[in-house]
Amino acid sequence: MPSVKTDSNPSTTPPSIISLAFDLPNICSLVGLFSALLALYFALIGIYPAAMIGLIWAVFFDWNDGKIARKMKNRTAKQGQVGGQVDSLIDLVSFGICPAVILLSYGNYDPIFFPGAFIIVAACVLRLSYFNVYGLDGKSTYQGLASDNNAIILVFVFLLERFISTSAFTIVLYITILVIAALNVASIRTPKLSGSWYYVLALYTLFITVAYGWLLV
Repeated sequence: MPSVKTDSNPSTTPPSIISLAFDLPNICSLVGLFSALLALYFALIGIYPAAMIGLIWAVFFDWNDGKIARKMKNRTAKQGQVGGQVDSLIDLVSFGICPAVILLSYGNYDPIFFPGAFIIVAACVLRLSYFNVYGLDGKSTYQGLASDNNAIILVFVFLLERFISTSAFTIVLYITILVIAALNVASIRTPKLSGSWYYVLALYTLFITVAYGWLLV
């Protein structure tokens, strides 16, 4: 049986896994993951203003990893592919699992909230998987609502929590989660927010941080 030749060129040797943590765009993505885990932690213990702050910063860092990657001239195609996978997996945590845990926690883990939690996670999985294969639906539009909008909408809706009864807001929250999930997988085109929208998000992040930070005082 003929021997199989292997390429001894060091340049073809895959990098170590830990080296991915030192790639600048991945560092930004991982800081976003840290923000999302803070959101999960505070949701689990019922401190929702802090959870909302963590969630909106997860969005902000999610928007920045791509900007950083595009400005790096010496980044290889493989680094870009791995970075895309890192970003996608973190998006699932930030914009699928975080909303699900917030819903479950706010509903005191009543089993009636489990279907909604499953639906938002499943919709996020399908949405991200579709985008990873098919990409943009046109030059600057997505099919379905991009998953980062899940958090952008949720932190805004949560501002109502202090103005209506807990039972009423529970219904509002459940409906919001179901509507967001439906939009994630809907056969509609939504715009890719870029350019000046970045500065809108930056201002929105500061507004949300100050608003919920004031509630924590």
